[in-house]
Amino acid sequence: MKKVLNIFIFLSIIATSNQALSNDENFQDWLGSFKTYALKKNISEKTYNIVMSNVQFNPKVIEYDRYQPEFYEDTNTYIKKRTSSKKVEKAINVYKKNKKFIDKIEKEFLVEKELLLALMGIETNYGLYLGKMDILSSLATLSFDKRRRDFFTNELITVLQLIDKKIIDHNILYGSWAGAFGNFQFMPSTIKNYAIDYDQNSKIELREIKDSFASAANYINKIGWKKNDFCFDEIVLSKDIPKKFLNTSARKIKNKTSFSKIKQYLLNGDDIDINNKKIIGIITPDRDIIPNSKILTPAYITSDNYELILKWNRSLRFALAVCTLKEKITNEL
Repeated sequence: MKKVLNIFIFLSIIATSNQALSNDENFQDWLGSFKTYALKKNISEKTYNIVMSNVQFNPKVIEYDRYQPEFYEDTNTYIKKRTSSKKVEKAINVYKKNKKFIDKIEKEFLVEKELLLALMGIETNYGLYLGKMDILSSLATLSFDKRRRDFFTNELITVLQLIDKKIIDHNILYGSWAGAFGNFQFMPSTIKNYAIDYDQNSKIELREIKDSFASAANYINKIGWKKNDFCFDEIVLSKDIPKKFLNTSARKIKNKTSFSKIKQYLLNGDDIDINNKKIIGIITPDRDIIPNSKILTPAYITSDNYELILKWNRSLRFALAVCTLKEKITNEL
């Protein structure tokens, strides 16, 4: 039996090695065709050759892409892990060290400082986990992969254009497995559209407080954030709620209606302090992800602000965690 097991393990190792070799060979072929495509996107050949010379296929990136916490952790676990008292304490410390500047950013961009602190806390634990992966290799690997090829090809082209224009130094591009960079984990397209050189030193430094906070505030402001509006409330649903109102996808929250019309289906509706005319959506985030989860719980009503956080990161749980941490920080400041 032991001999059979050893043979099985040996064959598995051989198969894995052959697959890795095959991927690497195909990746090299893909790089050749991608170069042709990149040069047509107004990226100089000199820049391309310098920047892409050491890019490699990284199988770990594919593993991370297939096994994200948003895909397997239940909502309560996900939120609890990311909104601990230690994280709130770190937020307060960051604020105290940069109080004058952060207050200025809040006033200038009309975005609550608590939201910015929460986003930084969830994304990088206040700069402690910026990521050490080669962003160019990560983006190239995900562009080569088929699952979200179009999205990551666009991100790779964008970062090459930013490098070509000397907006970003390619030598410091180390971050998350998905190609995100800096204190707030900006993807290249976000850097292009919303990052700003706030301290006007001719560099966009997203690992530094000033440029990163200002860029995050500019981003969330430009996509329509409404300061001091509510984000979400947990609700208890009655069994007769029409299923059309229940949303499980972060892509789009559908069939929204006024709070007054949905209130009849809430067992705790009288405990929620929201204007009856407020347009809300309902999410049940565990339903399609967690095996044997209950259909109607946990459940939350969500606002336009909540949906804006989904533009930052397409995860129902991420947005819930950000808003939860924001509230906890607000209670301590």
